[in-house]
Amino acid sequence: MKGDKSEEQERGPEPQAPSGRTEEEEEALIEFHRSYRELFQFFCNNTTIHGAIRLVCSQHNRMKTAFWAVLWLCAFGMMYWQFGLLFGEYLSYPVNLNINLNSDKLVFPAVTVCTLNPYRYTEIKEDLKALDRITEQTLFDLYKYNCSHSLGAHPPRGRRSLPRALPYPLLRLPGPPPSPRARSASSSVWDNNPQVNRKDWKIGFQLCNQNKSDCFYQTYSSGVDAVREWYRFHYINILSRVPEDSPSLKEDTLGSFIFACRFNQNSCSQANYSQSYHLMYGNCYTFNHKNNSNLWMSSLPGINNGLSLVLRTEQNDFIPLLSTVTGARVMVHGQDEPAFMDDGGFNLRPGVETSISMKKEALDRLGGNYGDCTEDGSDVPVKNIYSSNYTQQVCIHSCFQENMIRECGCAYIFYPKPPAVEYCDYWKHSSWGYCYYKLQVAFSEDSLGCFTKCRQPCSVTSYQLSAGYSRWPSVTSQDWVYRMLSRQNNYTINNKRNGVAKLNIFFKELNYKTNSESPAVTMVTLLSNLGSQWSLWFGSSVLSVVEMAEFIFDLLVITFLMLLRRFRSRYWSPGRGGRGAREVASTPASSSLPSRFCPHPTSPSPPQPGPTTSPALTAPPPAYATLGPRPSPPGSAEASSYGCTVAGEP
Repeated sequence: MKGDKSEEQERGPEPQAPSGRTEEEEEALIEFHRSYRELFQFFCNNTTIHGAIRLVCSQHNRMKTAFWAVLWLCAFGMMYWQFGLLFGEYLSYPVNLNINLNSDKLVFPAVTVCTLNPYRYTEIKEDLKALDRITEQTLFDLYKYNCSHSLGAHPPRGRRSLPRALPYPLLRLPGPPPSPRARSASSSVWDNNPQVNRKDWKIGFQLCNQNKSDCFYQTYSSGVDAVREWYRFHYINILSRVPEDSPSLKEDTLGSFIFACRFNQNSCSQANYSQSYHLMYGNCYTFNHKNNSNLWMSSLPGINNGLSLVLRTEQNDFIPLLSTVTGARVMVHGQDEPAFMDDGGFNLRPGVETSISMKKEALDRLGGNYGDCTEDGSDVPVKNIYSSNYTQQVCIHSCFQENMIRECGCAYIFYPKPPAVEYCDYWKHSSWGYCYYKLQVAFSEDSLGCFTKCRQPCSVTSYQLSAGYSRWPSVTSQDWVYRMLSRQNNYTINNKRNGVAKLNIFFKELNYKTNSESPAVTMVTLLSNLGSQWSLWFGSSVLSVVEMAEFIFDLLVITFLMLLRRFRSRYWSPGRGGRGAREVASTPASSSLPSRFCPHPTSPSPPQPGPTTSPALTAPPPAYATLGPRPSPPGSAEASSYGCTVAGEP
């Protein structure tokens, strides 16, 4: 009995089950629910989300509980499906196009006018004469045509009397053989002109790479196009030898091309224009350029409140194989943009008054995620070689020149070049023609990536043009008009109508349209749409969202605590529960315990009556230093079964 009392004192009082929480108990500062069921019931009883309380109120009727659970989950799923659509729309970054009409004084755009007359400048006249004589002989050999009267050269001479032979001669290349039916139908034509009128001919010239390992023919189905392109190719090489600061490029003056200039009924001055030179269009004059001291402003619309020019269109000492049209070339553009006459210009007809009315239109795009545009071109991987602001055309031309310099080793003469690079000349760069035409094909197919790299600017100002034409001067007034021009401007009366043209450029109206983009879905719009969907499916507010977030947080915390408790009871418990007791009970006899102890029972003991305790509570960790025979309670079968017999004792 004493042994039992001492053992009870050592064990201490039995642990009591935790009592349930009374209504008077206050909630702790940080407290979590003991089970998922308790958490779910608390949430459904106290949340402001509609329908959740029905899951608890109908818990005694399983059919109703299942019905409300399915309905609640379907509503929840539909709401989040709508959420996904709203977020997808927001992340697609749609835009709205806003159109505004404004009326104010307008800055008059820049106007560039070119003579369409590439002159024979002093430093290249001899080279051009030699090219003309070779071209004359080539046309005679190909078409039996004597063009000495049109080119101004000498009659055809033998090959020996010609100057140094040019590379890349113009050749007639046979095409695919015609069908027998076509041959019989046109046999009479072939008999009369066996070499000239064959429709299956192609005209072109051969281009090869540096080591002549790869060659191709640059051919044209039209003889006119072939001759012009071949002459232009050699003309480029001749002009590349002229220094950029040569005074011959500025020998033409404004007075010899423009007879009269007025803006807003006031005469123009030299401060209102700047001069430049174009290889194909001759001397060009830009009015109202950004470098001018005072930009022109238009305060009234109409033909009398714009720019009016009287132009000289006769061509003296011109190059007929380069310029096949007469008149003038005009382009309207912004002050900060270069004049790309090939891309956006139009021609004026001699003897005609051309009236151009303009309407201004501005476009402001959204950059960043809303559109693929650039503010100033600083984020475009192409260096701007023009002394102007960024435009898409500027970037495309810069990209082509960059590839030309890298691939061909020289610069294309139609575009600006870096200071340390030379313009292409076949006497210095023998294969540049081969490289250039190959590069043109790759450029048109966007293999160079120029159209991909060069993004559109975010802010663009354009001018919508409409033209009207009338005969000028009229039959009744042409005599005195020509007489006045001849007295004042040394105009040749013999040319008459083919030598003059009139141009009027003005604003049709001062109202201009501004197209601007704005985000179609902003953050405020997104939150409003999300709140509308939440109210539609659950009839709740932002605080209900906080309740849902709290519920999810408590759910995660309970899950974590349960996993932590299970982990500790399995691995970190001092006796490791029943597993520890079993390990102690299964210790072999050859262990380090003294041989006088019997760790294994000799026979199974019957179960003890009365309440049983958990092995974790009745099997403390063994204290190996105090192991010894333990007195067993009287009448206990377990004590007799665990009795030990020491050798030499009865």
